[in-house]
Amino acid sequence: MTGSGDKTDPLRDGRGNRDRSITKSDEADGSEVFRDETGSAGREASANVDPAGPFLQARNMTGGYGAVDILNDCTIDAEKGEISVIVGPNGAGKSTAMKAIFGMLNLRKGSVTIGGEDITALSPQARVAKGMAFVPQTSNVFPSMTVEENLEMGAFLREDDFRKTIEQVYTLFPILRDKRRQAAGELSGGQRQQVAVGRALMTLPQVLMLDEPTAGVSPIVMDELFDRIIEVARTGITILMVEQNARQALEIADKGYVLVQGANAHTDTGPALLADPEVRRTFLGGQ
Repeated sequence: MTGSGDKTDPLRDGRGNRDRSITKSDEADGSEVFRDETGSAGREASANVDPAGPFLQARNMTGGYGAVDILNDCTIDAEKGEISVIVGPNGAGKSTAMKAIFGMLNLRKGSVTIGGEDITALSPQARVAKGMAFVPQTSNVFPSMTVEENLEMGAFLREDDFRKTIEQVYTLFPILRDKRRQAAGELSGGQRQQVAVGRALMTLPQVLMLDEPTAGVSPIVMDELFDRIIEVARTGITILMVEQNARQALEIADKGYVLVQGANAHTDTGPALLADPEVRRTFLGGQ
């Protein structure tokens, strides 16, 4: 496999919360955040898990809108607790691939599995119940609702007491605690993105999908968001992310996918793609 599972990689170890306190609850047992009462991240995996395969597998995806295929035999995998990043030029099919994985686009060919279970025919709502959470690039908060009400909306499928998870979101994003009574539409772009990610985490996902999470934010806010994404991955949640800020995203990626015209052009670890002369020349401005 090409993804790096070593969370001590210097590219990652130099970012984020080094003492990892963010990934600990304030309880005496020190259990990691975004865990259910069984101690597992999100929901239990299906009984037919293939332990040898990637946790999320989107294989040979072909499809689009109407008669036009945007994706052409595209394959995206993501390992448990790792960050996989999709980059590429405008119009490459990056966001379309995310929508296909989440069930917002019907595939003519291909399959999507999570934890060894085939979910290709499931609706987006059913995929949430299976442990997927998706944060779209835009229109990802309820602007007239408060921050805390937005987070509560993220727990709509849960029947347990979700107040502990809200506290964990506030630990991950402290500014949201300060703004919890404020309408989400009054927040800055970066703060709204934190609300959107926090609401997705309220579902206790096994896979967190982020479409352009740093779009329109300042470089400082981008770095802060990436740091928090690293912390979420450290809890065991699989991260799949589309990013236009390709260099910065690949710096934190265990695995990277470069798409061109809806097809896989390059697949490797984040550091390997950053070091690839062709990738640097074609997609990273030659730097």
